[in-house]
Amino acid sequence: MKIAVTGKGGVGKTTLSSVLSHLYAAEGRTVIAVDADPDANLASALGVSRDEAAKIRPIAEMGELVEERMGTKPGSMGGVFKLNPKVDDLPEGIGYKINGITLMIMGRAKTASSGCYCPENVLLRQLLRHLVVERDEVVIVDMEAGIEHFTRGTADSVDAFIVVVEPGQRSMQTAGVVKEMAKGLGVKNVFVVANKVRGEEDLAFIKNGIGDMELAGFISFNNDVMEADINGAAPYGHSPKTVEEIRKIKAVIEKSLNA
Repeated sequence: MKIAVTGKGGVGKTTLSSVLSHLYAAEGRTVIAVDADPDANLASALGVSRDEAAKIRPIAEMGELVEERMGTKPGSMGGVFKLNPKVDDLPEGIGYKINGITLMIMGRAKTASSGCYCPENVLLRQLLRHLVVERDEVVIVDMEAGIEHFTRGTADSVDAFIVVVEPGQRSMQTAGVVKEMAKGLGVKNVFVVANKVRGEEDLAFIKNGIGDMELAGFISFNNDVMEADINGAAPYGHSPKTVEEIRKIKAVIEKSLNA
């Protein structure tokens, strides 16, 4: 199972990604959780302590690794570097292990802009392609508000794109943009998950706003999730209601994919 989670900033992508990772790990599956959002928070949501999380270096900032694998120094523009660097050993070599989950934090190249053709971004894209296309593990990718990390040949190998939305016009607009971007890259399965839902009125607003996109389920507004965030703890162990709602969402998506 390869799942990419996206949506506007602050809608709850990381909460969903972390709980899904723990649910699959609890089934005995080997899970790779990828933090591809430059505002990296997945470590904390998985239950990594603040001190431990601070020690995890984003791959884009590992200058010696980038130079070794790409054949040129980070930040180089227009030079000659490898287009197919070796990446298959990176999950085992540099991934952070927690409760059956291997966490990989991508980071952002200092020269980054959408489509930047610098060594760091080429390495990150090659790694993402390897994880999605060539690995057998469950891969959960927590992304920023878009799918710029993906290219054709990688995006269409993802089993499900999940767009997390909350009650609000900007969130609806982001969902529509992601849908069109995914369509352009050949992605077939795009699901919507509604988060921070306070009642039927919020749910009706979201259903109306997403049009013909498939709603996989909803997550209720829950103070337990906020408390977990404040305490630097994993929602998986602190919000049973949220976990059960995401378990149902997981089941709906799996049923839809197997239909």
